[in-house]
Amino acid sequence: MMATYFDLVFSIFISSIHNLDDFFFSEFTLMSANHTTLNSLSNKNTTKSNINNQPTPQASVNWILKLTIGLIGMFAFLQVYSVQSILPVLMLDFSATEVQVGMLVGATVMAVAIMSPFLGMLSDAIGRKSFIVGALAFLTVPTAMISVSSSVGWLEFWRFMQGLSVPGITVVTIAYVGEEFEGKAVTDLMAYYVSGTVLGGFMGRFILGHLHEWVGWRTGYQVMAGITALGALWVARTLPVSRCFVANPNLRSSLQTLAEHMTNRYVVTACLLGACVLFSLVGCFTFINLHLAATPYELTTGQLANIFAVYLLGVVITPLSAKLLQRFGSARTIMVAVTLSMLGVLLTKVTPLWGIILGLAIMSSGVFITQSATISYIAVNVKKGRSLASGLYYMSYYAGGSIGAWLCGLAYAKGQWTLTVWLLLAVQVLALLMASFGMIKTPKK
Repeated sequence: MMATYFDLVFSIFISSIHNLDDFFFSEFTLMSANHTTLNSLSNKNTTKSNINNQPTPQASVNWILKLTIGLIGMFAFLQVYSVQSILPVLMLDFSATEVQVGMLVGATVMAVAIMSPFLGMLSDAIGRKSFIVGALAFLTVPTAMISVSSSVGWLEFWRFMQGLSVPGITVVTIAYVGEEFEGKAVTDLMAYYVSGTVLGGFMGRFILGHLHEWVGWRTGYQVMAGITALGALWVARTLPVSRCFVANPNLRSSLQTLAEHMTNRYVVTACLLGACVLFSLVGCFTFINLHLAATPYELTTGQLANIFAVYLLGVVITPLSAKLLQRFGSARTIMVAVTLSMLGVLLTKVTPLWGIILGLAIMSSGVFITQSATISYIAVNVKKGRSLASGLYYMSYYAGGSIGAWLCGLAYAKGQWTLTVWLLLAVQVLALLMASFGMIKTPKK
């Protein structure tokens, strides 16, 4: 079975590489366009004298660089949700409550939320490659320390420390690609990066779930730390040093733009939607494990890990959503996607296991479409400070995931999966109302 799932993972990964260009372009524009603008503004007095000496972005890339960028995306998300597949075991080992094990996921995404708006600005002043390699190397430390945790409190602490390093990988990698490459090279590299992030989200759960069955979760986390360390060494060896980076320590200008975004209708609406998106995804995929580990299903950690294969639908669904956006606009697409996601959540209430898996597949597909449409909405409607708007969006996005882990833990403790489903539906109704009344409708094309 394991070989079959690995074949599935890599066949979907390879076949999706050439289909991600449309999705990437809007997300990449959002994350990096403002970085270029800020650098050009801060250096407007010196550009004229330096323009002939400044290296130009590359228009072509080799397969090693594509692989490296894909691996960076994978390693960034390998640890974020890995703990989900072993939550039932951790409840028994530490006599933990549903809320406590839920916050093992929430602690990581909260750390990502806190750091997302700021690490990009810090990297603007320091550099790119050293930041990426350093963040990957740092990630190995809390991953290894999880294996010696003596209580659920220490587990939460080390999970939080894992999350602190993730934006230093993700945000900085996108900025690096935007500076060093142009044209088709950018879309090619970011197609590999986006595929890597989805693959990493799945592989973390899959690998740890099966490692626990073979050697236990403590040794499993030691193996995961070793894998991440090898990833840091690979990136240090193969990622080219920045050629086009220009330091931009103009923090005051960035903070001023950040304050303006706090009252921008487009940014605020997108941030609230993003919070609802990850609230639903984390809440559902965290506590469905406890539901399926209990009677009548009694799935093992390896079987729970296999169910996360539905997450790979994001590799296929995300680029296809670009066509829906072009035809119907962000608001209408989100309303359809949220409705689809609600249907999927309701399906998880059926008894047959195949029905629950189908519901998870439908629910996650709706979430991925919503995510893509929300990012595109910012890219189209926010003209100034796009990278900072993106930082606010991702802060809200991951904060929503942390709140979802906490509130859904309370719901599961009180009313098991049934009450959790109703809470998820309530949040998705809020998302539907925001898309219906808070977003500016764009005309059909």
